[in-house]
Amino acid sequence: MANRHHMWALGLLLALLPIVTKAQPSNSQRGAYLYERQHPLRETRAVWLTTIGGLDWPRIKATDANSRKRQQEELIRILDNYQRANINTVIFQTRVRAALLYPSKIEPWELSLTGTHGRSPGYDPLAFCIEECHKRGMELHAWVVCIPIGTKERQHGYGAASITRKRPELVKTAKGGEMFMIPGKPETADYIASICKEIVENYDVDGISLDYIRYPESIYNFSDENLYPRTSSLSKADWKRENITRIVRRVHDVVKPIKPWVKLSSSPIGKYKDTNRYSAGGWNGYNAVWQDPVLWLKENWQDLLFPMMYFTGNNYYPFLFQWAENAYGHPICPGLGIYFLDPREGKWTLNDVRAEMHTARNSGIGGMAFYRGEFLTKNCKGIYDAACDEFFPYPALTARMTWTGDTLAPAAPAAIQYEEGTLQWKPSLPLRPSQHILYNVYGSNTYPVDVTRAENLLATRVRTNQWTVNARGMRMRYYAVTAMDRMGNESLAAQEEKPAIELPEHINVTRLINRDMAKKGKSTRKKK
Repeated sequence: MANRHHMWALGLLLALLPIVTKAQPSNSQRGAYLYERQHPLRETRAVWLTTIGGLDWPRIKATDANSRKRQQEELIRILDNYQRANINTVIFQTRVRAALLYPSKIEPWELSLTGTHGRSPGYDPLAFCIEECHKRGMELHAWVVCIPIGTKERQHGYGAASITRKRPELVKTAKGGEMFMIPGKPETADYIASICKEIVENYDVDGISLDYIRYPESIYNFSDENLYPRTSSLSKADWKRENITRIVRRVHDVVKPIKPWVKLSSSPIGKYKDTNRYSAGGWNGYNAVWQDPVLWLKENWQDLLFPMMYFTGNNYYPFLFQWAENAYGHPICPGLGIYFLDPREGKWTLNDVRAEMHTARNSGIGGMAFYRGEFLTKNCKGIYDAACDEFFPYPALTARMTWTGDTLAPAAPAAIQYEEGTLQWKPSLPLRPSQHILYNVYGSNTYPVDVTRAENLLATRVRTNQWTVNARGMRMRYYAVTAMDRMGNESLAAQEEKPAIELPEHINVTRLINRDMAKKGKSTRKKK
């Protein structure tokens, strides 16, 4: 037991070594184990893309064709920046405060898109973001804010379309005019699940991420204890936890029969419970806001978690390992409060965040997430540079969903061919109708290509049977392609056939030069 108490301290020491000592070990000194820890092949790298008030996006309001195009271009620039940092998961705020970023039959258009309550921006932002993320090999998880619905004034602006008019029995006004959905009413779970169902039925999302899936903080003086049944066998605390769990369970039961590969997650409070040696300071999910995310993982009602670990020191490391010890085989991706790097928000240093990132990676917990997008892409204190150069120099696959019991990988593709900057292959045939096939591309200067090494991964989640070779890929002599389904099950690799005669090191560059010279020669002959 004593060893478990000190796991976090050992992890912190290992994490700080590359920060305290500037010298980097040689490849022979590193060893395979440390190398893979530094650059894992599978790791969730997520960013919360916040839309409330246009915090991350949109800063431009879509009021006509020109501003609509500029709003879309603004989002494209953000996603391009994420792609350069090899981010593979975008948590896109889709339900904000009982208003949505897609045309819905349930709730109105979100204010931040146009500056006007309930006004359409003239296109579907959720569909647009999904398409752009998928072009870049990134997953999109629809971020659904569950319990808070904003102020009376905000909801008044939505008029008859507001939940306060359509379903007044499900909402309650608390201190300061803030309004919340009522967890103690079973219909609240049905209502939130209906929104998730609408999203999953109509959009090719990769995940649904529940936010503020908890009771309001004590400062709001919110209570629904009048609904507590006197005959209940549960204590009031357990009854409240069951009210929140009911929402999670209901979303699971609605979504999974439709698309079992859609990843269900949430963003619980960063401290689950007090540990044996460290107090959460009165602010933990289990006893302060009545969450039980460990139960959600144990019962497979959630596929992964993004706990909001916006802390440093003893408020971060012990609780990181508490999550790791209670993961039940699921990825847990600590949410890092990189907004504290901004002097207007806090006094964190870059090394504060680097140490947390190293510890999360070395613990094998499953990944990490950044709150929020703007502070990453504007490179606060060098965090974007560190992400690109130190932590994520190569792409990564997200976790394989082994806990679902679906572990059957697709058949491998075949007949890889390179021609004029494009790699093509024969597609893999699905083994069952529901199996959607994606492709991962690897490259190396040795044959066969080792598809277990992160540095050989060139592209992920390609949706067609061809890929335009990028700049890094042009430096590779050989290619390999695997097929992967939406559960993350990956096939054996199809290897590009090794030529009988060894070719120059930069063979692909040579091919392109020869192609361009041939084209120029044809053009010259035509002119003559």
